[in-house]
Amino acid sequence: MGAPMRRQFLHDNRLFPADSVTRAIAQRLFKEVRDLPIVSPHGHTQAQWFASNDPFPDPARLFIVPDHYIFRMLYSQGVKIEDLGVGTYGQTPEAQKAFDARRVWRIFAEHHYLFRGTPTRLWLDYIFQNLFDLKERLTAKNADAYFDAISEALATPEFRPRALYEDFRIEVLATTDSPLDSLEHHLALAKSGWRGRVIPTFRPDAVVDPDYADFATNVARLGEMTGEDTSTWRGYLAALRKSRERFKAAGATATDHGHPTAATADLDAIEATKLFDRVLRNAQPGTQTESHAQHAADAELFRAQMLTEMARMSLDDGLVMQLHPGAFRNHNADVHTRFGRDVGGDIPTATDYVHALRPLLNRFGNDARLTLIVFTLDESSYSRELAPLAGHYPALRLGPAWWFHDSPEGMMRFRELTTETAGFYNTVGFNDDTRAFLSIPTRHDVARRIDCVFLARLVAEHRLEEDEARELATDLAGNLARKAYRL
Repeated sequence: MGAPMRRQFLHDNRLFPADSVTRAIAQRLFKEVRDLPIVSPHGHTQAQWFASNDPFPDPARLFIVPDHYIFRMLYSQGVKIEDLGVGTYGQTPEAQKAFDARRVWRIFAEHHYLFRGTPTRLWLDYIFQNLFDLKERLTAKNADAYFDAISEALATPEFRPRALYEDFRIEVLATTDSPLDSLEHHLALAKSGWRGRVIPTFRPDAVVDPDYADFATNVARLGEMTGEDTSTWRGYLAALRKSRERFKAAGATATDHGHPTAATADLDAIEATKLFDRVLRNAQPGTQTESHAQHAADAELFRAQMLTEMARMSLDDGLVMQLHPGAFRNHNADVHTRFGRDVGGDIPTATDYVHALRPLLNRFGNDARLTLIVFTLDESSYSRELAPLAGHYPALRLGPAWWFHDSPEGMMRFRELTTETAGFYNTVGFNDDTRAFLSIPTRHDVARRIDCVFLARLVAEHRLEEDEARELATDLAGNLARKAYRL
């Protein structure tokens, strides 16, 4: 590895305030929660990792290829996606054969400076230092030393997925899965005797969003998997209920819905049947009869109706609902065409919740048996819409700062703008929502630090007693997530 690396970078007081009084309180609070088990009730890791327990691949495929936080920043500064092996391009046999992991890592190291001041930099530095004992900042000069050290570690038993799960003190880890998924890896885990808890989450976008690729084919396949006639509205709903039950049997406690907006609807059975028939007919290849505008309107109304149907089903089967709206997916048409979905072209949009959620909340929002956890990419809605809604409806809870706002500043803004109206107990603590397994401990570390800073400020301003702050810090670190997600 060449010359020894200097012991450097992460300070133990990172993210704590400069004010010595508030910092001391934050330090005391953080000491209470820093080593608590991690509850990860929503994320995008893969059950297959734990079922097979194979070694993780090279550093490039582990850190760069699956992480849109990283490759979108590189792309914004002129790095070609082809040079990173990302997206559908990287899945072709030609690209797999040509993939040079060390070269990709060098490109990343040369551009590591781009992440200065970003949460990605915090996460990466934590992983490099605490997992791989690398104490010198990553640069182009030490890129190979980093690559070799990480590769060497990944080849050891201590870095197998199950070993890391246990080392991270994870109590439960939820994946996100399509109704079309066989859940074979979750089932294999359940039979393996391993004590780790990895559970699925029901994410029905592929079969409830008419704009989803191959929607009609997906609906037909759902029917085949459940034995229901999904060409009819009644059979389609029955198939979804059966699919949800299959997920529950595999350990699921929640559903998740990634819609463009937060729109909900409450159509009667006749109107819903007609709408379903139209969207399914128009989704059949070569049979489109509606104008683009009519299709868009029908698709939005169908998604809206399906959120209300999902809420109705949640009252029956007890699954917690999550709604992640407000992303303009695949905004970069050229990148989407060439490299597929989820390649860094998603952009936040302004999102209405007051009018959008009213049909669903009028129907089910007063029923405390339902838990609907709502997230947002539109921070302007925190104090104006979401906190007042969650501060009133028994069924509604606020998800933590999400995606583009999953940062120290974003977490602090969330607490500042929601606590005065919704309090702490109408929120659900923290979830990491990550594809990058190794980043789970650092994301929870950041969230716990920021919550402790916010609580310390309330104590320093004599708005909260320190014993209350200690209890709140523990609740925010795990108890609220356990309760909200029925874990």
